[in-house]
Amino acid sequence: MLGKLKNFTDSHGELRTGRGLITGVIALTLGTLCLLGVLAFHFPEYLTTPELRKSYDISLMRQILFWSMVVAGGLSLANIIFRRSRWLSSVAFGLVAVSALLGGHKVEVDPNFPSHTPYIGLDWFILDLLGSSLIFIFIEKLFALRKDQPVFRAEWQTDFHHFIVNHMVVGFVLLATNLMVHKFFGWAAHDGLRGWVQEMNFWVALFLIILVADLVQYWTHRAYHEVPALWRLHAVHHSVKSMDWLAGSRQHILELLITRTLVLAPIYVLGFSKEVIDAYIVIVGFQAVFNHANVSVRLGPLRYVLVTPNFHHWHHSQDQEALDKNYAAHFAFLDYLFGTAVKSDKLWPQQYGVLGDYVPNGFIKQLKFPFTWKG
Repeated sequence: MLGKLKNFTDSHGELRTGRGLITGVIALTLGTLCLLGVLAFHFPEYLTTPELRKSYDISLMRQILFWSMVVAGGLSLANIIFRRSRWLSSVAFGLVAVSALLGGHKVEVDPNFPSHTPYIGLDWFILDLLGSSLIFIFIEKLFALRKDQPVFRAEWQTDFHHFIVNHMVVGFVLLATNLMVHKFFGWAAHDGLRGWVQEMNFWVALFLIILVADLVQYWTHRAYHEVPALWRLHAVHHSVKSMDWLAGSRQHILELLITRTLVLAPIYVLGFSKEVIDAYIVIVGFQAVFNHANVSVRLGPLRYVLVTPNFHHWHHSQDQEALDKNYAAHFAFLDYLFGTAVKSDKLWPQQYGVLGDYVPNGFIKQLKFPFTWKG
């Protein structure tokens, strides 16, 4: 059974309906999240994010956990009864059973647990996966660009592996980037400038932080395309052949560290307030997913100002006129200003991926790819 599960997660094909695979994957994912959620209730000091703990409604969290167990258990049990992908659903049902045996949604949490311990941040991973999938799959179905593209399209397993790794290590990434920013850019921080920035009007400061971050991101992104050694890292992100909410997760962990350090540097040096930074994080998190999504959104004339899915889809295109274009993440006018905006008579690109298709598929192979020099 475990061998079948490993082979299944290592495969790269689209999931067909009628065999219980789709409901089995949903049950397995929910079952895994349920078990992780129960463990987070048992060990909050090590498995939850300190910043998020303060704002939790525990009763709501318990309800989410309870209904996730009900849905996962119901789907997996139905598949077992009707002999549909029983091996997959049996694993899912087993995870739900273990979650229940460990206390399920009724686990008591001692409010006096220590708050300054090292942590992994399982709660962020759980909520991010649940929230992103529910919100963006709904949006994709409502405003689909490619209506025949299934949720579990080809290569979804690879992108899901990237999602798991990059989101599970978010605590480490933030710690590492904060250390690097303080070490390499601490000399540039001046109290006078930081005080002036912190006293800015919230909306002015929010515009400024997005503009500053996007300027750094633009030139960093451009360097990934124009410097061969950096392109080996970035090619992993470009190797995705289907655009949807999960596609943006395909990113090499080393690129993630480099980019976040460089983008966070001016934010730290300028000293934006916590409220402004929190708002920026929400915006950048939404755009990072939405602009890769399988949605038909262009925003009319505003598309020359703001980055939209249409704008960013062209960046991932294999079409000749789109190669090394549309670098901005937030403000499209930066590409028009620097002469790197796509100019095409077509509304949408025809094909995505790396020209020549030389990046291997599979998470481990893509992790190794930048350090190999074949292709």
